[in-house]
Amino acid sequence: MRTKTRRRGLARTGRAPQTQETGNGRPEKHPLVWLETNTCHGDILSLLNSYHPDFGTLTQELLEIYFTNTLMAAHGSQAIEVLEKIRLERSGEYILVVEGTVPTAAGGRYAFIGLRDGKPWTALDAVVELAAGAKHVVAVGSCATWGLPYGAHPNPTGSKPVSAVVDRPVINVPGCPAHPDWITGTLAHLVWYGVPELDAENRPVVFYGETIHNLCQRRHYFESGLFARKIGEPWCLYKIGCKGPVTYADCPSRQWCGEHLNWPVGANTPCTGCASPEFLERTAPFFEHLPDVHLPGVRVTANRVGLAGGLITALGIGLHLAGNLFTGRLQKEWKKGLGKTGKTFRLKRK
Repeated sequence: MRTKTRRRGLARTGRAPQTQETGNGRPEKHPLVWLETNTCHGDILSLLNSYHPDFGTLTQELLEIYFTNTLMAAHGSQAIEVLEKIRLERSGEYILVVEGTVPTAAGGRYAFIGLRDGKPWTALDAVVELAAGAKHVVAVGSCATWGLPYGAHPNPTGSKPVSAVVDRPVINVPGCPAHPDWITGTLAHLVWYGVPELDAENRPVVFYGETIHNLCQRRHYFESGLFARKIGEPWCLYKIGCKGPVTYADCPSRQWCGEHLNWPVGANTPCTGCASPEFLERTAPFFEHLPDVHLPGVRVTANRVGLAGGLITALGIGLHLAGNLFTGRLQKEWKKGLGKTGKTFRLKRK
């Protein structure tokens, strides 16, 4: 189910709105359930590394986390009782965050949350039941968002993304792992303003509104036809595997590593497309460049793009036109058609 909702966001106002206060004068925190299913736990660890705000501030001022597999002290029946209590008593109030794919084969018996009334409670049943009573449902990480890589062929567990097993809108925050800012920013917007502006894939536009290629500091090398031939060279990394042209995320401007000091391309490593719906099944091998793009009467390759850039410069038209033509029209075609052979266009490996 796809939705597109417009809201005034934190990124636009620069400050938090007034929130309801408790009896001691502190803002009331919002209840949250963080459910880990078929996952490596990378996204909850990413959240723990959030910097501004840090995780402590997040839990002291914004969120009351009632359940998280990794962090909670309770275990066994105690933990399940907490989960059942919030599901029944705070229905319509809590935010449900799901990290990981949801196994559906064999009745969902590939992943259990715990024992409920002495019987195994599958991740599938838990996600469906908890989503039904949640105020908002957020899929964090590429596993929960796209179902990959756990759901890659041959997918014996029948793993699916959250949106495929619940009958309601799901806000997608992809990444492997998702950047802590993407997670905290989305949750803060939900608490303060409601649903943020979403794109066609239900991703917050503020974080996923542009391709990595559009924001990349090396884009001018792409337009000039200057491509790295091996890791470590300072040119455009497209020909040695960069998936920036088909990946929507703000990694070039947001960056990683604590105080946002660097990101993969800045460290001379191609983008692997971890936030893309095609990750990991169709973005691998990581060091093989994207397939050639076939449009009606047009064929575009990295070599020809570089050659065209040089010719256009020589003719005095300018590289900016070539960049806009390629990254504008063709990126939209990529977004619609990557992996859908025979529909919008066909993609083949060189």
